[in-house]
Amino acid sequence: MIALNIMPIAYISKGLRVDEVVKSPHKLENITLLETIAANLPGMIFQILQRQDGSISILYVSSGCKYLYELEPEAIQEDFQLLHKLIHPQDIKAFTESVAVCSTTPTPWHWKGRIITSSGKLKWIEATSQPELQEAGDFIWNGLVMDITDQKQAQEKLQETEGRYKAILDAIPDLMFRISRDGEYLDLKNEGANVTLSREEIVGKHVQELLPSDVAAISLEAIAKTLDSGTLQTCEYQLPTPLGIKDYEARLVVSGEDEVLALVRDITERKQAEVSLQNLAQKFAKAFSCSPDSITISTLQEGRFIEVNDSFVKLSGYEREEAIGKTSFELNLWVHDRDRQNLLQELQATGVVRNLEFEFRQKSGKIITALLSAEVIDLDGLPSILAVHHDITERKQVEAQFQLCAQRDRLLAETLVRIRSSLNLEQILQTTVTEVRQFLQADRVFIGLNNANLGIRTLAESVDPKYPSVTGWSTNDEAYLQELRNLLKDNVVRIVEDITQVALSPKVKAHCQKFQTKATLAVPIMLGNELFGALIANQCSGSRHWQPIEIDLLQQMSEQVAIAIQQSQICQKLAELNTNLERQVEERTAQLQQKMQEVEKLHRVKDVVLHTVAHDLRTSAMGNLMVLKNLLNQRVGSGGAGEQGSRGAEEQGSRGKITASLSPLPPIPSAPLPLSDAQSPIPVSRSIIERMIQGNDRQLTMINSLLEINSCEKQGIDIKAEPVQFSTLLEGMFAQLEPTLAQNQATLKNLVPADLPLVMADATRLQKVLANLVTHSLQNNPPGLNFILSATVEDGMIRAQIRDDGVVMSKLECDRLFDLHVRDPQDCCSTSIGLKMYLCRKVIKAHGGAIGVISNRKRGLTFWFTLPLFTSSATNCP
Repeated sequence: MIALNIMPIAYISKGLRVDEVVKSPHKLENITLLETIAANLPGMIFQILQRQDGSISILYVSSGCKYLYELEPEAIQEDFQLLHKLIHPQDIKAFTESVAVCSTTPTPWHWKGRIITSSGKLKWIEATSQPELQEAGDFIWNGLVMDITDQKQAQEKLQETEGRYKAILDAIPDLMFRISRDGEYLDLKNEGANVTLSREEIVGKHVQELLPSDVAAISLEAIAKTLDSGTLQTCEYQLPTPLGIKDYEARLVVSGEDEVLALVRDITERKQAEVSLQNLAQKFAKAFSCSPDSITISTLQEGRFIEVNDSFVKLSGYEREEAIGKTSFELNLWVHDRDRQNLLQELQATGVVRNLEFEFRQKSGKIITALLSAEVIDLDGLPSILAVHHDITERKQVEAQFQLCAQRDRLLAETLVRIRSSLNLEQILQTTVTEVRQFLQADRVFIGLNNANLGIRTLAESVDPKYPSVTGWSTNDEAYLQELRNLLKDNVVRIVEDITQVALSPKVKAHCQKFQTKATLAVPIMLGNELFGALIANQCSGSRHWQPIEIDLLQQMSEQVAIAIQQSQICQKLAELNTNLERQVEERTAQLQQKMQEVEKLHRVKDVVLHTVAHDLRTSAMGNLMVLKNLLNQRVGSGGAGEQGSRGAEEQGSRGKITASLSPLPPIPSAPLPLSDAQSPIPVSRSIIERMIQGNDRQLTMINSLLEINSCEKQGIDIKAEPVQFSTLLEGMFAQLEPTLAQNQATLKNLVPADLPLVMADATRLQKVLANLVTHSLQNNPPGLNFILSATVEDGMIRAQIRDDGVVMSKLECDRLFDLHVRDPQDCCSTSIGLKMYLCRKVIKAHGGAIGVISNRKRGLTFWFTLPLFTSSATNCP
């Protein structure tokens, strides 16, 4: 029933019965009483009349609907469906079902659910209703709707709190016992704990019944102290279990009158960890004292030593009693005071440093290098530094030695490269002394020359500006010069660490004083067994101990300098030889140029002869042709062949280049032809005249080919390439070839597709190429030859093929067909057509393509050539 969607609720409060008041709702005193009741209730009172015919009337709605539903009473009385629209979507189903039950059988109705007001507030409401049957058979529903939002929120918070405490309690893995003062177990919580006894075996028992006597005594004492003092008490004990002896800790607090709550925790692992920690502390103490590296513990801020090990004593030179209680600054350990500050900043930032390199000063004053690793530790609440010092002084010395070796090797390698790549001896020697002085950190390095004619002089020198230069020094004292030579003549390195400690002649001493030499290292430069000079290093600032690596460097450098000098001498000799060779080459070149001029003159003579002979032969051949054709025409006219025979002869003569292989016409009767009026007539047959015409045609064609070949060799072929349709180009060629094919009873089948792309080609040149290829096959085969022409597109080119079913050729003949060579007289291919085939290749190559021939396996040849496709960027063929 729709009316029951806002079913009124019977409500009885404080002895007032709403149904008694609303029986006469129009009475003023009843309306006043209803308003009074509604004002004293935190909800809405309403009354609905349900008639027998199913109609609904809202008799009364209290003003509480303003607070509860945020609706005016008049609006609800006008449209009670407004209340149904406010029900929460998730509660509509339950509301509808509850209404459906009481609508069929008028029984009391009760419902709890949520509504959403027009302002968006979510409220919990509780609605109750009581039906009352009237005399006319109608029902009046009296009811009340109460706001229970606060109650529901309080319940939810209580449930949430209970759930939280239960979760906390369940999460505690400890055993919990309620124990009375006399030691009786009142209750326990053992979820999640490893307990061997069941709850029934524990509750109601005394601690003395379940625990060993000593543990029971400790427990009773702790219970008594907890209850008497009211404070937390803790005790530890051990119990035997199936898994072995376990350690437990019990914490007891007062939980009620004469009872405590005991939380028992398994602390076996903690006890084991404490034992392990004690063992670790002992091991650390041993490692601290026995470590080969220096280990110290000092305060973070001051750096005051709290503890040091024996390795520190050995490394620093300070006894343990001298160091403890002193700071590192008081012991003067830091070479650079800023290093301590940098270390402190790094430790304060990260708490740890690893392998930082520092220099320290020993008690004796010696400087050592060590790798420092440190970490901030808490020592009884005092921030301290645990530091480990690893002495790397020897390693640094070895590294320095390695670095010196590397520099020496680099210097030697660079010197060797300069010697091999440069012929400038002066530059090589000057660079050598400069780099050697830089490597040795010496005051002066120079190379001296020993020459019997020039005496002793300096070739190259590098010197500190503070000291005098030996460059330019010379003397005429031969005895002194010989003394200097004798010092190195036996190829012995001369090492003087302190001039004052060596016995020297007065002249040598005076020389050393003049140039302020305090120590010297001299290595002889030997060319074979001859002393060339010396590589000398001087120390002018004081005495010097020359290291083995320095001596080795000068020895190896002296060998490289000797090589450079030898190379220079060899190059000097080569230069002299080269000068002579250049002179001879110039003479030979002049002779060759003279010969080439002579050859060029011969070529010019050859060209003149070729053109002259070709011109004369061409003129003679053309004259013969004209005479023979006239004779043939007269013979044809006199023989009665008629106008048709005359045209045939003319056509035959005009196609001399193509129809050279045509079969001779049938012989005609001989007749005397007058050569002149004064001579008797000579009989000449028509076939002889035709053969003479054919011979002259071949001769003329060969001469034209020779001239064209000569022009191609000198100037190249002029190609006028333009984009053309390949199939269209072929159609024009077929029209020209058709008479020749017909006369030779040959056929040509065209299989070239009509949709081929454009090609860049010179149409006139290509027509000659195609005619020459067909002519070659016709000349070398009997009548009745069949041709097949095809074309495809491959790799940006059009590949055309002309295949016949005639005779085959050997591979050698195929390879040489397009070459220019002197042909064998017995060769099937005449010299004339051979020249044309050579020109065919020239034309195709000028187009940017290729040409060739393949001998088919059974019979016939396949000529092929390629042409480039037209592209938008193409302009002219190469």
